[in-house]
Amino acid sequence: MTRVLVLNGPNLNLLGTREPGVYGADTLADLEARCREYGARLGLTVETVQSNHEGVLIDHLHAWGALHRAGQAIGVVFNPGAYTHTSIALHDAIKGVAPMPVIEVHLSNVHAREAFRHHSWVAPVAAGSIIGFGPEGYLLALDALARRAAAGLGTKP
Repeated sequence: MTRVLVLNGPNLNLLGTREPGVYGADTLADLEARCREYGARLGLTVETVQSNHEGVLIDHLHAWGALHRAGQAIGVVFNPGAYTHTSIALHDAIKGVAPMPVIEVHLSNVHAREAFRHHSWVAPVAAGSIIGFGPEGYLLALDALARRAAAGLGTKP
């Protein structure tokens, strides 16, 4: 049981070209490769998905919740993008797959940006949030999932 999903929401497919001063120059492919490589060093199999569609993100959370219940996955690293601030449906989906740990990640420090980005519907149901560390935040989240699994946290349905 070492599978982890790195799930990215809307507009993250534009990494490298969209506001590089905020999000950096790495592309989504660069970020995904870095996550798979770092995950492998931790003994994790990292799978990646990006979608601009809320329902697709929810479907993946549900599917990984089922894998977690079956003992085949340890959690999800999730950057919900702008849906962080608007989606009660994602909140409910994450709550619905508990106790599977979902770690919320944001490349930028959302609290240092526009006021509408200061509220997260994901944070109250996430195992934790990592905000503002750029691509390193994803690696920190993978490390946290590996440590939680090794300690037996969030691994039992």
